[in-house]
Amino acid sequence: MGALPPRDPSDNAVLSPDGNTDGRKVTISVIAQEAGVSVPTVSRVVNGRSDVAPDTRRRVEQLLNRYGYNRRALRTQAKPSARLIDLVFNDLDSPWAVEIIRGIEDVAHNAGLGTVVSATHREPVAARQWLQNLRARASDGVILVNSDLDSPVQEELRRLNVPMVVVDPVGGSPRNTPTIGATNWAGGLSAVEHLTELGHRRIGFISGLRQMLCSRARMDGYRAGLEAAGITPDDALIREGDFYHESGFHGGRALLELDDPPTAIFASSDTMAFGVYEAVRQRGWRVPDDVSVVGFDDLPETRWSSPPLTTVRQPLAEMGALAARSLLRLAAGDTIESPRVELATDLTVRESTVPPRRSSG
Repeated sequence: MGALPPRDPSDNAVLSPDGNTDGRKVTISVIAQEAGVSVPTVSRVVNGRSDVAPDTRRRVEQLLNRYGYNRRALRTQAKPSARLIDLVFNDLDSPWAVEIIRGIEDVAHNAGLGTVVSATHREPVAARQWLQNLRARASDGVILVNSDLDSPVQEELRRLNVPMVVVDPVGGSPRNTPTIGATNWAGGLSAVEHLTELGHRRIGFISGLRQMLCSRARMDGYRAGLEAAGITPDDALIREGDFYHESGFHGGRALLELDDPPTAIFASSDTMAFGVYEAVRQRGWRVPDDVSVVGFDDLPETRWSSPPLTTVRQPLAEMGALAARSLLRLAAGDTIESPRVELATDLTVRESTVPPRRSSG
């Protein structure tokens, strides 16, 4: 390899070499000249684009590795900011998603960025279509919200070297990807502790989808709360839901139809708790006179329900804002000191919970 040409002062994309003993900095145009390709071709390699011939890609990668470089920092320097970030949800038909978007939008707006919101509806075809759209345009990064993208899509995102943050991960998140969640176990525990302190001993539970980490954590918190009060968990008092109204209604109705129905029901989301409200109403009973109800999330409408709902507050907007700030740091080439963050939950007591007014057993 010949001597390096002088640095072009107009070239701002700079490699900081680890192994270059003469201490000089190597620009992206130098790499392009060494490889016998254009600067845009080097940029495409850096950004993981697929439209590069294999031999060319290999030659450029060898030079990049020889000089040592921070790929993310180079990506930021070599590619102008798109001024856009992508938000990807499983679904968008709940107030929960709106609260997450609100937190992200606040940070993005203050940073002068736009947002592109997509929903995959848990369909691999929709996820791949979104990925195809992402390839066709620029993006400064992706926030995956409660999204269970399949492994090929995750691998392609890594190959494209797109900064990613996951909010409320469904299961295992992509490796080395920062995640933002909430203390779901502690939230479930606090809900049950509140009910047992009121004197409830027979407490029903409506879970979320069991394949989701947050659902399992809330169920574990529910069980731990019962055991702390000396109550043996009873699987007959547990129903599985999906976080939506209808599953809360069906789960609540099934619990209320038991020979010995619970005096309180803890639902894993506020929307399911509202479904329980309707099940109680259709039975001719009242909340909280006949059944106390606790939700999870603290959505804005909980304070306006009748009666106002006792619920575990999950800091949804704050989770979104932290995810956006983390993504902007990654896009700027910074590192995240705490890749896994859980924000605290806390119980908000309102009028849907009182000591039991009917006996059980």
